[in-house]
Amino acid sequence: MKWLTQLFGNKPKEHNTDAMKSQMLRTPYLNSEEVSKKYLIVGLGNIGAEYVNTRHNIGFKIVDFVAQKQGISFETAKLGAIAEYSVKGRKLILLKPNTYMNLSGKAVHYWMEKENIPKENVLVITDDLNLPFGTIRIKGKGSDGGHNGLKNIQLLLNSTEYPRFRFGISDQFKKGQQVDYVLGEWDEEEKAKLPERYEVAKQIIESFALAGLNNTMNSFNGK
Repeated sequence: MKWLTQLFGNKPKEHNTDAMKSQMLRTPYLNSEEVSKKYLIVGLGNIGAEYVNTRHNIGFKIVDFVAQKQGISFETAKLGAIAEYSVKGRKLILLKPNTYMNLSGKAVHYWMEKENIPKENVLVITDDLNLPFGTIRIKGKGSDGGHNGLKNIQLLLNSTEYPRFRFGISDQFKKGQQVDYVLGEWDEEEKAKLPERYEVAKQIIESFALAGLNNTMNSFNGK
């Protein structure tokens, strides 16, 4: 207690000591909480009018839907477009990389570092040829599955351990037509079903932030 007497001139009262201890702890504690409550939600896709309604751009479409529902707009930022909103104390940062699909990792890595967001708080939304249309598969880690966007993210993060939300686009194409199919637009039946899938996708994103990865997987995988 001698150093306190020297600092303040007189021996502080007990409640002043408690207040000072509280002040000393407050800033680092809040910073830690702030970091843990930030989530980066990455919708993968390609920029440009010719890609807007393609199957490969389902990641863009999902985060666009979430932003619309929240009444927020995307703003152009470094390596992408960003929109932010909060839900029950969690800050969700929606990201649409403008690097084109094959360099998605540049934007993901940059915004993780800028916002100090750990890998476990990142959710990457992408299309998946290996799943039937509209089928949802959420995982905490895994291979890139031949997807160039995931491949680049894995390269830049030097890890396969980051959450991803795969949206099935099916594989209804003839041999040699994969690129045309992936970069093609939804058929009329698929278009009619997408709004309901977007609603589920929004629930998944917010569950990820509020309930965690495992609970979200248990609640939504296969739906």
